[in-house]
Amino acid sequence: MTVMNSPTILCLTSYFKGEAFIREAKQQGCTVILLTEDKLRDDPWPRESIDQVFLMPNLSKLPDVVYAVSYLCRGRAIDVIVPLDEYDVEMAAVLREHLRLPGMGMTHTKWFRDKLAMRIRAHEAGITVPPFTPVLNYDALREYMSRVPPPWVLKPRLEAGAMGIKKVHSDEELWRWLDALGDEQSLRVLEQYIPGAVYHVDSIISDGEILFTSAQKYGQPPMNVAHDGGVFVTQTLADDDPDAIALRDMNAQVIAALKMEHGVTHAEFIRAHADGRLYFLEIAARVGGAHISDLIEAATGINLWAEWAKLEITRLRGEKYTLPVIARKHAGLMVSLARQEWPDMSGYHDPEVVWRLHKRQHAGLIVAALEKARVDALISAYHERWLHDFLAVAAPLDKPPH
Repeated sequence: MTVMNSPTILCLTSYFKGEAFIREAKQQGCTVILLTEDKLRDDPWPRESIDQVFLMPNLSKLPDVVYAVSYLCRGRAIDVIVPLDEYDVEMAAVLREHLRLPGMGMTHTKWFRDKLAMRIRAHEAGITVPPFTPVLNYDALREYMSRVPPPWVLKPRLEAGAMGIKKVHSDEELWRWLDALGDEQSLRVLEQYIPGAVYHVDSIISDGEILFTSAQKYGQPPMNVAHDGGVFVTQTLADDDPDAIALRDMNAQVIAALKMEHGVTHAEFIRAHADGRLYFLEIAARVGGAHISDLIEAATGINLWAEWAKLEITRLRGEKYTLPVIARKHAGLMVSLARQEWPDMSGYHDPEVVWRLHKRQHAGLIVAALEKARVDALISAYHERWLHDFLAVAAPLDKPPH
């Protein structure tokens, strides 16, 4: 690969995020182009770090995006395309293949984007996953339902996080959902619902080697918070916690099976209440959302967005990426919808509060300390107050059709 002193990076995103990536890329001497949607034109992008901004009505629409980016290439050579959001990962892969640029192509991207593809790949590699089946052949579905007891979860293959997941309690309820979905039912995967504690592991990988991992445990499974409302809580695990050790091991198995050589990942796992086993749930080739990157930075000093930018740039220049020194703190994150338009969080003023969310109709903060017990105590105490001070619950998700 040709060594490039001033590469051009195209940042593709249909959501406002990745400011630290953009700033770091510019600081490293790159030309930064931002391609985003019209609705985000007035968001507070770090414009001092962006050389050109291009807007489109819809970044998921083929072939419009391919035509637009190809047109850009007439006057500017693009060296790498980076999707800053989950929903832009596949479009970035299409563009890479069309322009013959480095990075994951469509088939490889599916392992990190399509919940069915990643489950098949992990299962073939001997990694424990919840019993699942494609929503394709009805005879196979009937056989699955006769073998695997309900409840099940009907998951969109291409959504992020807990979006669009339906908990299904019977054969009849499943068939009603599938009738309602019509031609879109093949875009789902059905798997057994496994109650348990849910974890996430966030990683940095360079040249096939995992250089950094941070393991965290959710207070309540994200699916429960998304469906029933509540406070989104996640806390870092101690490095010597038995769960953290097991999570790092399974995370490494997943990354190897899916052949991730270079980049950042956000993976989720569950330890089942029934049998105590650890199961792989999903993985994404991106920085985790819901302010998880802020939590990890508070605990470790590692900004995953900035390090991702460094990874991309050192690779383009033919240089070796070096991980910064890692801090050793513990941290906890709390976020929820708020009843107030701009909630007053001044009452949460312990010195361990290191970050506050400033977002309309939301409340959020991060606490960090050297002692995990102090973080645990603060999160527990804050949670009780939070329910009274801020918590709002959105309307419940749709019910199965009748």
